[in-house]
Amino acid sequence: MWESKEARYVVGLMSGTSVDGIDAAVIEITGDPYQGKIKLLEFENKPFPEAVRAKIFDLFDTEHATIDKVGYLNVLLGELYAHAAEAVIKKAGLTPKDIYCIGSHGQTIYHHPEISREDGYALSYTVQIGEGAVIANRTGIPCVSDFRVADMAVGGQGAPLVPFTEFILYRNEAKTILLQNIGGIGNITVLPAGCRADQVYAFDTGPGNMIIDGLVSRYYAGVKTMDEGGQLASTGRINPKLLQKLCSHDYFDMKPPKSTGREMFGENYINCLYDKLTKEQIRMEDAIATATEFTAWSIEDSYRRFILPSHTAQELLIGGGGSYNSYLVDRIRSRMKSYGVQVRIQEELGYSSDAKEAIAFALLADCTMQRRCNNLPTVTGAARPVIMGKISY
Repeated sequence: MWESKEARYVVGLMSGTSVDGIDAAVIEITGDPYQGKIKLLEFENKPFPEAVRAKIFDLFDTEHATIDKVGYLNVLLGELYAHAAEAVIKKAGLTPKDIYCIGSHGQTIYHHPEISREDGYALSYTVQIGEGAVIANRTGIPCVSDFRVADMAVGGQGAPLVPFTEFILYRNEAKTILLQNIGGIGNITVLPAGCRADQVYAFDTGPGNMIIDGLVSRYYAGVKTMDEGGQLASTGRINPKLLQKLCSHDYFDMKPPKSTGREMFGENYINCLYDKLTKEQIRMEDAIATATEFTAWSIEDSYRRFILPSHTAQELLIGGGGSYNSYLVDRIRSRMKSYGVQVRIQEELGYSSDAKEAIAFALLADCTMQRRCNNLPTVTGAARPVIMGKISY
């Protein structure tokens, strides 16, 4: 039962698969969280120190992710998230006493949505670190964290979670809207015109920036970690043979609901790809252009195979770090043009690509505090709606 005061301030914290840093947002929520009456008050990004970033990447390798390292980073990230929350609260001209709660996604270090039955139970599992109890006790604000596991406990994949908030904030009575997030992984939410919550669906389209960033990091070791604005890709030529090979991955034939991550397209995948590129002497610019085209293709392929047969979309809104890669956005526009889908970025509508996911976890946390269900079973595959998130005081 909704029981909070009429208007409240909530902080959202997010660090994604790209491990660039911590996104922190302060929003004002008025009334029932399901009504979507929110206002972004302030946002900022706190880059991870390079030494910490390296330690996080070390945990993505299961051979290196020993329990002592996981335990240490869990607490350390809690401290860093707390500092990020305090900084954005101050930037908004508020104090911790003004904040109703904090929602922290945490840093995913392992996600296994596929069912394992080796011990007689149907189990899937996920690990996000960044201890909520540390955040709560450093800031003095209740913290909601570890969202995904409640959805997975009832048969869901624990991802994607943002579509719940996208339904609240973006649904349109007259238009079918697609929301494409491009972080390390790409994911798409489908909001059919005039849809109910149980008509929303979403899934991971495949790699977003992950392979592009991974290749740039290898070609420019210690100098660059991303193709800013798509400048490198724009000077290269797409290699058709390589693109065809990338597009043949089994993931793209899987039907939604589905999700993926570093376990499928992370370090091992990128290392093998880099070795192939080096062996075949494919130019760096051509490799980056082809990897970028791969991301654009995966978005078009997802629409053509899994959305278009049921819904003709009028608009695709791009958010996340990939929205700043103008070459990638242009390639998506080019591919979606033949379907009559207008492609725009969040900023063109007055929203923030950077803040979108931090806002989402603020809204998810507010729902948790109100004891309101905050997953979409049609999106995650869960058996029923549940209240996600663990509250630390």
